[in-house]
Amino acid sequence: MCGIAGLVRASMQGNASLEAAVQNMCDAMRSRGPDAVGYWQNSEADISLGHRRLSIIDLDDRANQPMLSDDNRYVIVFNGEIYNFRELRKQLESEGEKFRTEGDTEVILKLFIRDGEKMLPKLRGMFAFAIWDQQTCSLFLARDPYGIKPLYVGRSGDGWCFASQVKALLASGAVSHEPNVVARGAYWLLGSVPSPRTFFRDISALRAGSWCRISPETPDFNPVVYWDIADSWREAPDCHLPENEIREIVKAAIGNSVRHHRVADVPVGIFLSGGIDSGTLAALMKESGASDLQGVTIAFGEFAGKPQDEAPMAAMLAKHYGIRHHIRTVTREEFEQDLPRIFAAMDYPSIDGINTWYASKAVAELGLKVVISGVGGDELFGGYPSFHQVPQLLKRWRKITKVPGLSHLVDVAFNAKALQSDNSRWRWMAREANSLYGAYWLRRGLFTPDQIPELMQESHAHAALRELSPASLIEMIAGDLPEDNFLAVGQMESTCYLRNQLLRDSDWASMDHSVELRTPLVDAWLLRDLMPVMRAFSRFPDKNLLSGSPTVPLPSTILQRKKTGFTTPVQHWLSEMVPELKEDGGSRSWARYVYSRFLQEVS
Repeated sequence: MCGIAGLVRASMQGNASLEAAVQNMCDAMRSRGPDAVGYWQNSEADISLGHRRLSIIDLDDRANQPMLSDDNRYVIVFNGEIYNFRELRKQLESEGEKFRTEGDTEVILKLFIRDGEKMLPKLRGMFAFAIWDQQTCSLFLARDPYGIKPLYVGRSGDGWCFASQVKALLASGAVSHEPNVVARGAYWLLGSVPSPRTFFRDISALRAGSWCRISPETPDFNPVVYWDIADSWREAPDCHLPENEIREIVKAAIGNSVRHHRVADVPVGIFLSGGIDSGTLAALMKESGASDLQGVTIAFGEFAGKPQDEAPMAAMLAKHYGIRHHIRTVTREEFEQDLPRIFAAMDYPSIDGINTWYASKAVAELGLKVVISGVGGDELFGGYPSFHQVPQLLKRWRKITKVPGLSHLVDVAFNAKALQSDNSRWRWMAREANSLYGAYWLRRGLFTPDQIPELMQESHAHAALRELSPASLIEMIAGDLPEDNFLAVGQMESTCYLRNQLLRDSDWASMDHSVELRTPLVDAWLLRDLMPVMRAFSRFPDKNLLSGSPTVPLPSTILQRKKTGFTTPVQHWLSEMVPELKEDGGSRSWARYVYSRFLQEVS
């Protein structure tokens, strides 16, 4: 896991050089790769590349980057892990290829030389990489199908720049700080910025599952999608297999994913909550041969003895599966002390991520570089209330509209409810509950369009609202939906919430502690393996397809536990630290605070 950066004939501020700008970007990403830093440039071609390394596979210096091909034509900088690189390497060796290293970077480079962009679907892992071709003077960029690893591209005069973090691009001095007002408006609607937009006008995220080529002569940034994960939900076939066969397919697919995600030359730990997702992964890690597995659980004094306290259940899981368990308690005083560092690390404004930041801090304190996370289980197996609530909301509203005059009366009642509760979302029920996209936003949204002018510069708000409406925003992110409502919600949760919030937060929060976070339940190959039976998932409540995967079952107490989510007492702490913030505002108060602090960070 690393940080990558580069500039191609970018226009610099003052007399700064491309090399100095790349060094500034790598300095801004120091925590992403504390083990090594490397640079490569070609002054004649106006290209400079940089790499920060966190050594996970092939710890020798020979695997440092930027890495050149045998003939020096190609240069690669790579962030991520390719879990099936050994299988790919064997195939290449059988065809006569020779290797200088024992890692995955060289495998990517040789595959690209042989197959070009056609090699991308062969890579199982999380990745973002750039390959410079000295002969054609062009840069190839690619990103994994889920978008686990970030990659941002900035336009700079007559050139381009790229990096693993937005703040690294800003540190280059090569890209404008001018705002993207539509992206900022979308943040208020959702609590996160939907890709490919960023907070800044001239910086875009390379879309998940896409590639592109750019050169100084390239006028526009036009990615090509090679793998759209949404197709797995849209194209899932009818499934009439018996229950036992469905369970065997799921068990085999998840077990295979866990085995691949354990590939490393350093120990791999696990975030251990008291829930089904991490418990299942811990059990499968033990089954696949993890002999001295360490589990990390975050606890808060405010939650002691309450349902939100993960520690007791996590301790039960650890004992059940023979895991070395570490409980890390976080206090308000520690949070107050850490808050400046958290905001410095936060590459995007987000209403989430604090929990992962502290869990990663605890992992780093143990000397671990790699940790497994259970993120993604709810999106795959229907663990969120939205899987039932969103279709029900749509169904009820459609019944209302069939009665003449009733929808108007209900709308009047909703407006009254909005005034009474001070919750503006009631005012939007009648406008948004008539589609799955709108109903999903009503469940997941943060602020409403009529509140946005109060939250950002009024002229910017009006410009944003000309392009934004809640339902159309969700449709833009998720794309066409399948007819099956369960699958439709799963697709929206995965492409909206998981991709734009949970995965992005997982990246910045873990990398700030030089920890590589791996996600066996967020894996495009797993999704492909599950696709034949996904239409049957709605028949298995409480994620019991997932929990039924281990040979040694999870404790019944874990299976019967009511879902609480992975939460922190941040809003309560903030209300004590910053009196002007209302504690009862919850995530909305935090969103305002994050927004203002982020603007201070990048100003």
